[in-house]
Amino acid sequence: MSETTQDVTRDLAAFLANLSFAMLPEEVVARTEELFLDWIAAALAGKAARPVVALERCAETMGPTTGSSEILVSRRRTSPLFAALVNAASSHVVEQDDVHNGSVFHPGTVVFPAVLAAGQSVGASGPDLITAVTAGYEAGIRIGEFLGRSHYRVFHTTGTAGTLAAAAGVARLLKLDADTMLHALGNAGTQAAGLWEFLREGADSKQLHTAKAAADGLLSAYVAGDGLTGAHQILTGNQGMAAGMSVDADPGRLADQLGQRWALTETSFKYHASCRHTHPAADALGELMHSHRLGPQDIARVDAHVHQAAIDVLGPVREPRTVHQAKFCMGFVLALMAVRGRAGVDDFDDAALHDPLIRDWSRRVVMVCDPEVDAAYPQRWLGKVSVTTRDGRVYDERIDAPKGDPDNPLSRSELEDKALRLAAFRQAATPDEVRDLIGLAWSLRDIERVDSIFAPGLHARRKQDAAGVVV
Repeated sequence: MSETTQDVTRDLAAFLANLSFAMLPEEVVARTEELFLDWIAAALAGKAARPVVALERCAETMGPTTGSSEILVSRRRTSPLFAALVNAASSHVVEQDDVHNGSVFHPGTVVFPAVLAAGQSVGASGPDLITAVTAGYEAGIRIGEFLGRSHYRVFHTTGTAGTLAAAAGVARLLKLDADTMLHALGNAGTQAAGLWEFLREGADSKQLHTAKAAADGLLSAYVAGDGLTGAHQILTGNQGMAAGMSVDADPGRLADQLGQRWALTETSFKYHASCRHTHPAADALGELMHSHRLGPQDIARVDAHVHQAAIDVLGPVREPRTVHQAKFCMGFVLALMAVRGRAGVDDFDDAALHDPLIRDWSRRVVMVCDPEVDAAYPQRWLGKVSVTTRDGRVYDERIDAPKGDPDNPLSRSELEDKALRLAAFRQAATPDEVRDLIGLAWSLRDIERVDSIFAPGLHARRKQDAAGVVV
């Protein structure tokens, strides 16, 4: 192994450890505030979901009944470890958490739970939180890109790279130095896990992936801070992550333009409440039906032109047996788009799952690996569909950036509307509470201490200048 390859993990760790709020461009700070609101809303929407309830019970049994850190769906307090565990699970249930295209990684659902839980424990400010979250995103995205496409065929990158992302965020929050940051990454990497096999059976393990990634990452940073060492070459070593989990790893991605390219700003917001691999085709189908004034009854067949990873992940799910599995079925998602005109959080329910019309329509959808779409992936997620009508006409449509991508973004107004919908999904927060959360998110950089998300008067605790004037 070359000396350059050996140094890239150390370079990444040094950058993460030395990151400061003053180094962050305005674009990064503003986007982190938006991602914060989006993550909280997704976490609230997971209330009462079976995997979340199971992990809440685990926290009640094994964790303290009081503590510094907040479980968002229940408003209970517990230790940072168990708060991170439950909040990470709940924010990944309804498939509305953010995603980074190039790394095929959901950073928010693992970084925010760990950093917020630790931040509430140590009395972090809004700028502290923003800086630590940025470190987590920058680490996780680069590690996901490093592990490559081959990794994603078997491993859920959010569970694997996500463990190191959470560790990086918490280590930065704890102000660990570069050497200790390296140990935190080593500790996290040796615990990183998450296999796609759960999807074939509609099992709940996807939420366990994010729960463990956030909690194990937090654990990794704390124990590194107390002297527990980790492998320095956990990523590139002969028996490290790439050796066991990838055949196309690219070490150059780990230190790619550190401090110049801010990967956090490349993150996409999810518009549809389904696996991101369905979104490009869903957007293309919606546009096609609108432009040609087609109804669901007019369509005999849909060819969804996709990248190979979409077939790898979605292909096993042809006849979904659970609501969550339906979010990973291309036919089902496109059927919702055709029949209801949307695939929102309220559209995935038992009624839709057993609706004969939606079931029948979903069988009209065929996925085809398209060379152009596959070559563009994962940097760009193109959407292409071909529709054959019942009277034999054929229409084609393509979109170059799904709704929510940086090139086709959600506005702050749209993010606020999304937050209100998600919070109302299982009545996890009232509209007034969500409006308070929106105010918190848009002023996160000014918060003196983020000790409670739902505490009255939180927004009054702003940084003050020497004269005591709120700034």
